[in-house]
Amino acid sequence: MKRSISPERAIRRALDGVVLLDKPLGMSSNQALQRVRHLYHASKAGHTGTLDPLATGLLPLCLGEATKYSGWILDAPKSYRATLCLGMTSDTGDGEGILTVGNPFAGDEKQVQHVLQSFLGIRQQIPPMYSALKVKGKVLYQLARQGESVVREPRTIQVHELELLDWHANQLTLVTTVSKGTYIRVLAEEIGDALGCGAYLSELQRVGTGPFQLSQAVTLETLEQESQSERDRHLLPVDSLLKGIPDQVLEVSLAHALSQGRVVEGNPAWAPGLYRAYDTQKRFYGLVQIDEPGGNVIPKRMMGERTQEALDATQIG
Repeated sequence: MKRSISPERAIRRALDGVVLLDKPLGMSSNQALQRVRHLYHASKAGHTGTLDPLATGLLPLCLGEATKYSGWILDAPKSYRATLCLGMTSDTGDGEGILTVGNPFAGDEKQVQHVLQSFLGIRQQIPPMYSALKVKGKVLYQLARQGESVVREPRTIQVHELELLDWHANQLTLVTTVSKGTYIRVLAEEIGDALGCGAYLSELQRVGTGPFQLSQAVTLETLEQESQSERDRHLLPVDSLLKGIPDQVLEVSLAHALSQGRVVEGNPAWAPGLYRAYDTQKRFYGLVQIDEPGGNVIPKRMMGERTQEALDATQIG
C-alpha cells in the first residue's frame, strides 16, 4: 500500500534565521518552539536554552542553519525582571510549590540595597532539586516529587547586575543580568535568607539574551495573525547570533573553499582568533579560526551548501 505524504511535511521550507519570541506564561520552551516551527513551516528548528513555563519573555528560536550557532547564545549572559515575595518560602523556590510563612521583613531600602550589592560578582550556587538537571542519570525534579533529595555540586556563576526597581510591602522587583547556568529561583531564596525574612520567586520575565532585547521580540498571537510573508519579516539573519565576534572578509573563491571544509591561506596582517567569515559581497559563510599571526584560515562552523538567493539574504550583522 502506497503511503501518502502529510501536507505538513510537503510544505516545510529550508529556512535559515532567528525568531525572537516573547514566550507566553504557562508554555514550555519546546511547545513554543514547535508552534513557531509550524507557523514558519520550517524543516529544522531549535531554541537557545529553556525558559520555565512560569517565566515569560525573550526566547530566541533558531531555524535551519541558525541551529548550528545556538551555542553562542546559550553561553551568553541573560537579563531578567524578577519579582520576589518576601516573608514566605516555597519548596520549589517559586509560586508552584508549597508555601510556608516566614518572618515579615522589617528593614528599610538601605538594607535591601546593601544585600543586593553583596550578591554581585562571581559566587557559588547549588542547583535546586526542582530542576531538569540529572544526577547519576536521574532527573532532579522527578526525585524531588518523590520526596527525595540528593547532594548537588555547587556551580560557579556570576551576577553582573542586580538593581532594585520597586519595593512595595512584601514585593521586591529586581532586574538582574547573570551568567549561563544561574537559577533565579535560587538567587531569590538566597536574597530572602540574607534579608532575614525568606522569599520566593513569584514572577520572572527574561528581558535580554546576549545581543537581543525583549523589545525586539514578537508574540505568538501576532505571528498567528500574520501572513507568511509578514512572518518572514521577523526573521533575523543567522549571523545576528554572533554579534561581538569580529569579522574577516575573503575573496569569494576562498570563502567558498572554506564552506567546503578546506583550509585557506590567511593574510599576514590578520591576528589569531575566532572570526565571522564573509565574502566581498558581504555574504556570511560561518565561523573560522586563525591559530597564529598571519596563519591559515581554518573552517570552524560553516554554513551548509545554499542557493545563491539564500547567500544574498545574509548580510554582515
